[in-house]
Amino acid sequence: MLETLTWLIAYQVVGEVVCRGLGWPLPGPVLGMVLLFITLCVRRTIPDTLKRHVPGLLSHMSLLFVPVGVGVMAYRDLLTGYGWQLAAIVIVATAVTLLSSALLLHFLLARRQRTHARSAA
Repeated sequence: MLETLTWLIAYQVVGEVVCRGLGWPLPGPVLGMVLLFITLCVRRTIPDTLKRHVPGLLSHMSLLFVPVGVGVMAYRDLLTGYGWQLAAIVIVATAVTLLSSALLLHFLLARRQRTHARSAA
């Protein structure tokens, strides 16, 4: 478990350092996860420690919503003043996410079919 946490925290720290150093308007942990994803793609394998322990960590992911809930309660008056704008942003962001995911899936499936068609011929 210690090795798994070391992987995750190291990539989070690297993401923070890069984002702050370059002045990017991106959360460091997000860049850290992207860098971890790229690393795993380049390695073409997932280390055994991540395979074993990450599913257990994901089962406790709901704990990450506690700070968000506290923030919503603490800034309720501010959020109610911008209610319709926030609702519009959530709807548009959800639609963009679903559409981009569907387009990516369509592209990858088409590429997979072309690859299989070439190998069969």
